[in-house]
Parts: sequence; C-alpha cells; structure tokens
Amino acid sequence: MMIRLFVILLCAMTLSVHTAEKNTKHTYKLSDSESQPKATLKDVSWLVGSWEGTAFGSKFEEVWNPESANTMVGMFKLYDEEKGVSFYEILLLIEENDSLALLVKHFSADFTAWEAKKDFVKFKLVKLEENAVHFSGLSFYKKGANAIDGYIVMKYKDGSIQEQPINYQRVVDSPSANLSQDNK
Repeated sequence: MMIRLFVILLCAMTLSVHTAEKNTKHTYKLSDSESQPKATLKDVSWLVGSWEGTAFGSKFEEVWNPESANTMVGMFKLYDEEKGVSFYEILLLIEENDSLALLVKHFSADFTAWEAKKDFVKFKLVKLEENAVHFSGLSFYKKGANAIDGYIVMKYKDGSIQEQPINYQRVVDSPSANLSQDNK
C-alpha cells in the first residue's frame, strides 16, 4: 500500500512540473515549483513573417526572421497615424536550458532605451501547445496561417495587473515579398 501511494504521489508530482498556472484569462505563469517545458525554436517557427495589427489602442508592425545561429530576431513598432511612433522593441527568441526565452529591449520614439544598457525584459516559456506558445505573462494563439491573437499582462504601479490583447494579421503583400519576387 505504501509503495502504491508513493507511485501515485510521484506521478502527480511529475505531471505538475510542467503544468502552467493561469495568470489571466489568456496568459500563464510559472510557480516557484514548476520547471519550463522542453522546446526549440522550430516549435515557434509559425511566428516568422511580417505582421501588423492593433494593440494598446494603436497600430503596430512586427517582423520575425527565421531561425539562424540558434536565435530568432524580431522587431516591433507601435504607432499612431497622427501622433507618430510610441515605442520600438528589439525581440530575441533564444533556446535556453532545453526551453525557450523571449528577450525584449524597449526604445522610445527617439530610440532612447528604456532599460539600462545591459538590461532587458525576459519572458520564460511556460507552456507550449500545438497552436499556442505561452511565455510568463505573454501568450500567442495561432488562428490559422495569417492571424495570431496575442495577450500581454501589464503590471501597474499599484500592483494590479491587466491583460491587453494584441491582434496580429500577416502582411501577405509586403515590400520584402515583392523584392523576393523581383529577384526570381
């Protein structure tokens, strides 16, 4: 009986190691006792391409390059047609500890870095699904070949958090696509 109880407890502990905890309706976080799931950049290759959409009441453009040198590099620009650029981000997806991490560096419209020179924001992979990738406080849900529903958790000075949607549409007829067709 004692061995049976031990096996049941061991199985339950093993299953819970990769069970992400809900943070908001669409995002997850790792608790202190959880480890990151195994993953590679190939698991998120569906992010590659040019995207545009809406976030934070403004428009955005985002581009993800294919994996090379064990990284995926991305760029993000949030802007308003009348007010101009709000901010930029340089994005770096890396393989780390048999899992993934998303590193983000923010810049103001004048390209002044928000974080100190050596600092960046790090989102650790929390959960990987066939059509979704969840970093701690940031989730991407693939909605077909040309759409992604993203969600990010914003933390405010008073300690409260709020989920913000990020709606992506693939840019099918981008200038880079036209350039590659011209070179054929």
